[in-house]
Amino acid sequence: RSGMLEVLRQDYVRTARAKGVTEPRVLVWHALRNALIPVITVASIQFGTLLGGTVVVETVFARDGVGRMLVLAILQKEFPSVQGAVLILALAYTFSNLIADLSYGFIDPRIRYT
Repeated sequence: RSGMLEVLRQDYVRTARAKGVTEPRVLVWHALRNALIPVITVASIQFGTLLGGTVVVETVFARDGVGRMLVLAILQKEFPSVQGAVLILALAYTFSNLIADLSYGFIDPRIRYT
């Protein structure tokens, strides 16, 4: 919310309104697109917390999944299984950050990757 309010006070939003652009278009095309960048960053970081939470939930509620397999492999000292589960979780987290970084270029045209 604070990011959106900050963007709405920017000069380019004021200029768009002065040019006669409709309010919904100003909000979506000019304000929301620039306010989404911090939201996407936080969401991609929170994905790591979500992955860690699945390990706890699968263990507590005895649900089968990668998290429970990881805990059982650690308890039974099956190091190849631990490495595989950690690799899967790390790749999922890395992929989510990659998607977030690539989406910045679509949301804000000022951001270009060379």
